Amino acid sequence: MKSYIGLLVVLIMLTGINRELYGQGEAAVTFLLLAPDSRGGALGETGTGLADNSAAIFWNPSGIAFLTGQEVSITHSNWLPQFKLDLFYDYLTYRNYIEEINGSVLASITYMNYGEFVRTGPDSPDPIGTFRSFDAALTLGYATKVHSDWGLGFNFRIIHSNLSDKPTAEEQGTGKATTVSFDIGAMWRPEKLVLPFIDEDIGKNLSIGFNLSNVGPKIFYIDQDQADPIPTNLRLGFAYRIFTDDFNSLTATLDFSKLLVSKDSTGQSDEVYKALFTSWTNRPFNEEIRDIVTSFGIEYWYGQPGDFLFALRGGFFYEDPSFGNRKFITLGAGIRYAIYGFDFGYISTSVFKDREKHPLDDTLRFTFLVGWGSQVDNTKGLPRGI
Repeated sequence: MKSYIGLLVVLIMLTGINRELYGQGEAAVTFLLLAPDSRGGALGETGTGLADNSAAIFWNPSGIAFLTGQEVSITHSNWLPQFKLDLFYDYLTYRNYIEEINGSVLASITYMNYGEFVRTGPDSPDPIGTFRSFDAALTLGYATKVHSDWGLGFNFRIIHSNLSDKPTAEEQGTGKATTVSFDIGAMWRPEKLVLPFIDEDIGKNLSIGFNLSNVGPKIFYIDQDQADPIPTNLRLGFAYRIFTDDFNSLTATLDFSKLLVSKDSTGQSDEVYKALFTSWTNRPFNEEIRDIVTSFGIEYWYGQPGDFLFALRGGFFYEDPSFGNRKFITLGAGIRYAIYGFDFGYISTSVFKDREKHPLDDTLRFTFLVGWGSQVDNTKGLPRGI
């Protein structure tokens, strides 16, 4: 049982802490920014350049253009465990390559549960009832190759936020809101790329991805004048396979992301078509650069595809102290056997003295997946993530 104040605290802590006026704290439905899968979460919350399983619908849907076959996965996490609240999210994904449409169809369901809350009257702290709060999103997408080296992906999303079941006292609105958004992603995976300064072909080992997500109208619970922007986000990601042989594979990932939300000192926010530009120009350039989140990951696989595979993962996530101040390391592991897979990811902040007992500390994610049919475009080599 919690109060409205508890709900407010949870929503503030969900993705960012001590954020300035312009930032994650100024966007609604920020659950859309959470790294939803265990593998990407364990890689420092990276995946824009890797994007080689069904969770790519979040990181970069265009990565699925290089895959065939089908896959389904489900992820569960008890979020912000230090709060000891009934706060969790579930994430379900599906992809299916269909030769007749020359691409893959994608789908995901994201559900963030905030728990049960106590409703009180306007003039008394005595409880008059309870309600449950949650956010949810349904995403549908399509990915296709437009060139042997290039993939494109598109998503359409319906977002529903249920913070309260009905107004209290003289409050207006129902505490419920619905809106829509779309994503667009691109992936470059060159078959051949010879760099002159090293005179070595790094094609098939390098991929570079771009994803612009959550582009859509504002969401409001009361009226249009009190609408808040949804968390439009830009990601640029890199993945490079450092080493591979019959049994071993080592890959590094690097992501840069920036929230494209713009609010002024009065709390007024720009419409999304304007914020795509003003979120880069309404502050000094050095501050805009500091607002970019950096994350890094490394993944090692041992085993042979089609038999038994075992993975170890680690990563680091960094956000500037003036723009959210999140900083943590991530760890994880995974196994693949035949068509089945299991991953887990772990967040630790306690390694930093100023992050002891941080709400994100000890957060765990668990993912179970099944992939069947041919799982790869043979011109690119087998993605170890399947």
